[in-house]
Amino acid sequence: MSSDVPKARRIVDVVLDEESVARRSPEVEHERAVALFDLLEDNDFLLVGSEGGPYKLHIGVFEQRLVFGVHDANDVKLRDIILSLTPFRKVVKDYFLICESYYAAIKKLGPSQIEALDMGRRGLHNEGSELLRERLDGKIEVDLDTARRLFTLICALHIKA
Repeated sequence: MSSDVPKARRIVDVVLDEESVARRSPEVEHERAVALFDLLEDNDFLLVGSEGGPYKLHIGVFEQRLVFGVHDANDVKLRDIILSLTPFRKVVKDYFLICESYYAAIKKLGPSQIEALDMGRRGLHNEGSELLRERLDGKIEVDLDTARRLFTLICALHIKA
């Protein structure tokens, strides 16, 4: 746990709605697992208007909406933050397309092509993370690293067409 962030601004547990989680390639599943681990190790998260955490976060998709169920350390629900998936669809779709190209490139292309795809992949990931921060503005405060890890988890959720 990062000593720089007080417990009042921390997520201590994350539950992904298993019905919402899409089964993806092993590479994407690995990224999801790493993002989950990294998120729990180091995050900065505050539910606006609350007395602070630590928090337990339940993430899922319900009726074409992204739901962040924010709970206290005793798993008592504090608030649901519900966001439309529509603004995320294009960036998530583009992110998955470039990830597929990146993983294919690792197997057969040279370092310069792999690096170019990785730069594009990171750029889209940053775009999605900033979009998440914008959509959470006034509801949840997160730093960029926390938003990046949450965006990776959002990508792991099943987004129905």
